[in-house]
Amino acid sequence: MQEITVAAVQMYPHLGKVEDNLIAMGKFVDKICTEQKVDLIVFPELATTGYELGLRFTDVAERVPGQAVNLLAQRAADYSTHIVFGLVSKEKVESILYNAAVVIGPDGELLGEYRKLHLPGEERLAFRPGYRLLTFEATFGEIGVVLGWDLAFPEAARSLALDGAEVLCVCANWGHAPNVEREQPLQEWRTYVQARAMENAFYVVASNRIGEEYSYRFFGESMVVGPRGEVYASIDEEIEGYALATVDLDAVRVAREELQLIQCRVPAAYRSVVRKY
Repeated sequence: MQEITVAAVQMYPHLGKVEDNLIAMGKFVDKICTEQKVDLIVFPELATTGYELGLRFTDVAERVPGQAVNLLAQRAADYSTHIVFGLVSKEKVESILYNAAVVIGPDGELLGEYRKLHLPGEERLAFRPGYRLLTFEATFGEIGVVLGWDLAFPEAARSLALDGAEVLCVCANWGHAPNVEREQPLQEWRTYVQARAMENAFYVVASNRIGEEYSYRFFGESMVVGPRGEVYASIDEEIEGYALATVDLDAVRVAREELQLIQCRVPAAYRSVVRKY
């Protein structure tokens, strides 16, 4: 058995309050890691800033590594754990911003940055899309990262599985307009998380925020899902907390061998998948 313990944090990032959010994230790491040994902690998308900042994203964007990475890298090193979290990153040209996630290793080293590929309408006004999917080498194996709406595109998760990912980290701001029924987007979220896990026979550690901003209410439902779609841990209420589970990575290899989802593909028949439209 190759067991690891993972946590999906469900928090309320306060809009534009980077220092407050980083303090809250540090406290989550302290609480989780002082209770048990944890190998991987996943935070939501844009965890350091909140979602609806518009032009103010320029004021809070930072280069990677920067303040946020440095602070959480120290926490990762303190507890010898991996940390994945969402933030706004920028290039040397100040106006080029990305909705990004960073992966920090257990020695406090920066393992890399992923930039969100699939941007919904309002995000296109603030961010530039990324251009590639990445896996990161953790001490226990390969992990992949997607952000928010990336989850709705099965090609993204499958590409990461084909590149060796055994764990998919989902950092999300999944929600709905305050005047819209909660059930429809909630069902989408649950279905996508479980489907991506089952399609690729890997673990999904899905962190979704809570709270309300100008146009959105975020419902949480953070969870850890296994390679056959089984839910190992979840938070069913709109509260701050974390979904924690100890999982066996050997189950990924067993499921892939039994289900043959990777081995029995017929790539020559899928040419339309990579056609734009």
